[in-house]
Amino acid sequence: MLINTRQCYGTVAIALHWLMAMLLIGLIALGLYMTSLPDVGFDKEKLGLIVLHKECGILALALAMVRLAWRVGNVLPELVGDLPDWQKVAARFVHLCFYGLMFALPISGWLMSSAASIPVFFFGVRLPDLIAHNDYQFQMLVDVHEWLGYVLIGLIVLHAGAALKHHFISRDSTLKNMWPRATR
Repeated sequence: MLINTRQCYGTVAIALHWLMAMLLIGLIALGLYMTSLPDVGFDKEKLGLIVLHKECGILALALAMVRLAWRVGNVLPELVGDLPDWQKVAARFVHLCFYGLMFALPISGWLMSSAASIPVFFFGVRLPDLIAHNDYQFQMLVDVHEWLGYVLIGLIVLHAGAALKHHFISRDSTLKNMWPRATR
């Protein structure tokens, strides 16, 4: 089934979840690696990685829009019934934070590039600058983008840990509901 029901996520929501998970983890790994490289002149490897990171970041933004539209247009499956209220609130809060970060990270990166007068491309199309050149704003946005990335790492660890706790300790269907039907 493509769409969500009150009992479980549909194929589209599951595919978007795992696609975004892989893309975001890949962007984090790429971001950490490329920023660990020395800033030496115009290093082709680092510049190529930055371009790839930006293009994948814009792809993440586009997929976040698709994912949000799908989420708004579909019913949200109920959480497992015996969860304490604090866990229900925490689960919903973490998901809202994920959505916020799926928008805030690529937009802060795009703003950062705009402030540095470095063009952003998406599949060969140059995207418009969001703000004018400003060195102070560029430095501030570098810090914002970096710290948002660290928050995302923390949320991914928390989210994965909670899913594994539900699967191995609580032995409920929380994690199974996010697997493709054929593997359940």
